[in-house]
Amino acid sequence: MSQTFASIADFLAAPFDTIIDVRAPAEFAHDHVPGAINLPVLDDAERARVGTIYVQQSPFLARKIGGALVARNAAAHIEGPLADYEGNWQPLVYCWRGGQRSNAFATILRQIGWRVEVVEGGYKSWRRLVVKTLYDDPLPHRFVLIDGNTGTAKTDLIARVKAQGGQVLDLEGLANHRGSIFGGLGTQPAQKAFESALAVELSKLDPAKPTLVEAESSRIGQVSVPSSVWAVMCAAPRIEVTAPLSSRAGYLAQAYADIVHDAHLLEKLLTKLVPFQGYERVDAWKDLARTGNFVDLAGGLMAQHYDPRYTRSRAKHTPVVSATIDLCDMDVAARDEAAGEVIKVMASLSG
Repeated sequence: MSQTFASIADFLAAPFDTIIDVRAPAEFAHDHVPGAINLPVLDDAERARVGTIYVQQSPFLARKIGGALVARNAAAHIEGPLADYEGNWQPLVYCWRGGQRSNAFATILRQIGWRVEVVEGGYKSWRRLVVKTLYDDPLPHRFVLIDGNTGTAKTDLIARVKAQGGQVLDLEGLANHRGSIFGGLGTQPAQKAFESALAVELSKLDPAKPTLVEAESSRIGQVSVPSSVWAVMCAAPRIEVTAPLSSRAGYLAQAYADIVHDAHLLEKLLTKLVPFQGYERVDAWKDLARTGNFVDLAGGLMAQHYDPRYTRSRAKHTPVVSATIDLCDMDVAARDEAAGEVIKVMASLSG
């Protein structure tokens, strides 16, 4: 049987034990239903080979060769990743369009006795739900932005607000990027994969409650914030967090320890600031890095680069700040207390 779904929440709430994406690994890596596992019935080379035969020789020959490959790969999956599943296991399978790949695999699984179903329309139906959520329909959620200069622990505060029971949306976490030249956390998801993860997170939020979101630009590293989310962010009230430069510098040197302890990477990233700050200033920052003076480096970067850019941005967009919270020395106790204050302000703004 084929399954159709009316929404992201409907899809994720379906009573299946495992979601299986049978597309080739490259297709899966580009985007997939979050939480799905990849059991390809044709790998990348096999898919390309069958497609070429289909176009250049004949559809029948392509289906015959493809069928043999699917059977071999299905056998490997059954003897491997699926070997320990019992008879009551219920998987949901999808391919690109809900066609031959998913149905062929599902047929084999059904013959074993597993209660398997196929996603009607395959991955493309999932993608339509994501697009509907993020681009076609107005977002029903109410955001409150947490704003402030670089080094005011906004990302940390979002985590603490969540730990204290507040509703949050961590865009930087979903994008795997901290939102600046120094913000890389590893490989970022493709745009479509970012959107899938974002749509899932939005489906988990209660639109009746305010959601805390960090004030971002419309791009986070290499991914873009979808239009409906960006529209709600632009209209949202803001809570500004402040702290002295010295406290922010100390905090930032610790928060970016992964970068400051990689001398080659740090020098490479600092070089990217030459077009904005010139060689003389960047060379001075590199000297601070080489001598391990990371607190002064962080202070210089904020005072001479990031704070002025933040000030110019605020002057251009004139956001309305509904409340200001001072983090003072920014120790753990101060951040916990600030998270509690943020939750109180969110409640008052939603009221």
